Amino acid sequence: MKIIICYSPLGSERGCPTLGQNRQFQFFKEPTYIYPVVPAQAATLLKENGYEVIWLDCLAENIGYAKFLEILKQKKPDLIAFEVKTPVIKQIWKIVDDIKGLSPSLANPKNQKGAVPEVVLFGDHVTALPEESMQNSKADFVLTGGDYDFLLLNLCNYLKGRQGESLSDSFPIDKAGRAPVLEPGIYYRKNGQIKNTGKFQLNHDLNSLFFIDRDLTKWQLYAYNNGNYKRTPGTYIMSGRDCWWGKCNFCAWPQLYPEFRLRKVENVLDEIGMLIEKYGIKEIMDDTGTFPIGDWLRDFYTGMVKRGFNKNIYLDCNMRFGAVSYDELRLMKKANFRLLLFGIESANQDTLDRVNKNLKVGDIIEGCRLAQKVGLYPHITVMFGYPWETYEDALRTLKLGTWLLKKGYAYTMQATLVIPYPGTPLFDECKERGWLKTLDWDKYDMKQPVMSSPIPDEKIMELVRGMYKVSLSPEFILRKFFSLRDIDDFKYSFRAAKKVFGHILDFRKTEDGSLCNCRGYKQGKRPLVN
Repeated sequence: MKIIICYSPLGSERGCPTLGQNRQFQFFKEPTYIYPVVPAQAATLLKENGYEVIWLDCLAENIGYAKFLEILKQKKPDLIAFEVKTPVIKQIWKIVDDIKGLSPSLANPKNQKGAVPEVVLFGDHVTALPEESMQNSKADFVLTGGDYDFLLLNLCNYLKGRQGESLSDSFPIDKAGRAPVLEPGIYYRKNGQIKNTGKFQLNHDLNSLFFIDRDLTKWQLYAYNNGNYKRTPGTYIMSGRDCWWGKCNFCAWPQLYPEFRLRKVENVLDEIGMLIEKYGIKEIMDDTGTFPIGDWLRDFYTGMVKRGFNKNIYLDCNMRFGAVSYDELRLMKKANFRLLLFGIESANQDTLDRVNKNLKVGDIIEGCRLAQKVGLYPHITVMFGYPWETYEDALRTLKLGTWLLKKGYAYTMQATLVIPYPGTPLFDECKERGWLKTLDWDKYDMKQPVMSSPIPDEKIMELVRGMYKVSLSPEFILRKFFSLRDIDDFKYSFRAAKKVFGHILDFRKTEDGSLCNCRGYKQGKRPLVN
């Protein structure tokens, strides 16, 4: 079987879509390409099990829609797998139907019936609403949950024995009359009806996975154009799936990973050693939802120093305020951790309680201060547009973020709108209380508020832009200038400045009311689905 794991072209005047490895989708004026760890793991797992795998990221490679379809005609895959997210799901439905409409030009001659490729969808949106995509497109399968690398292998192993047939028309049962020999979590079609194999399970051993084949998955596409990296080339790993807290009610990933699982420390260290030796990686972002703490963390930074990896690379990770002590922060610095990503979300205690952050406002300042004191670099994230916050509440968040940046307690930041993604408790609350302005998924792209708020929409957008404009203040610029230590700092600051200006444009409308276009996306774009 020939399998394409694909990010298709997504034509839009809104910018470049951050589709892979992203918990909160955005269109960026200044492109950022994040290495998609779990899809890359899926590609590797399939290849190691004897399948012919093609990695096709049309977004990172700037491949237009006509060329994308031509590639499919040339490669003639048996199966195409797409990661999908809420703001682009309607485009994906149209793309799936376009693929299905190209028969017989896509038919693989090895398939005796000349069937067009089977199409598989996975990701947080279809996990929340699996039947929706089956009803609104000709997709053959939906994989739910976050272990879609294991599920995709399971599905392909099942389909492999049935080449020459239409792969999803009928699923046989075993001699005992039990369900198909497929893992739970797979949606499919049978006799014109949508069926599934049950609720997905997270019972897979992460330590059994092969290290990602970075060459197969074209790692260099994602190694440079990423605002997190001070030194390049950089890449991503995940020590666990996904967040050991996993209760923030706005985050879409807890529905993918309702249970937290970890790889063994030695397994992660072996992968880091391979990345240093084979690929010359200089910075690694561990994108586990929150980096492991306790004994695991202590064993990890001890191993980093013992193996000498701390002399070769920087490490970045997601962290929670109050999760590690001052002494542990010092040891993380010794292991050459650099950037710690902290979610502030709001400076209002009522909001922190309502979104279930398990965080006190006072912990924010102290956490940033201690991290900065030991030489680590806190990156903070804030959100605006909560339906219960007043303008004065939102200003409090703006002022706290501004103060942390100007004071030097925070190094960089990200500001966004609050978007209630399907499947999250926040989405359910918004539906119950009538706070949703729309259920048009195209509008869940962070270009406009989709929840009712006491604050006018344009005021909310001004607050977001206001956070980024802190980077233009003389006090902030001077502090940054005097913090420069080497050529990597200069390069990093230049890249960061480009990102900041891009983000200011991300949340600004042009004079005619349209949104700024991302470079490279006019060529070969396809119309959005209305």
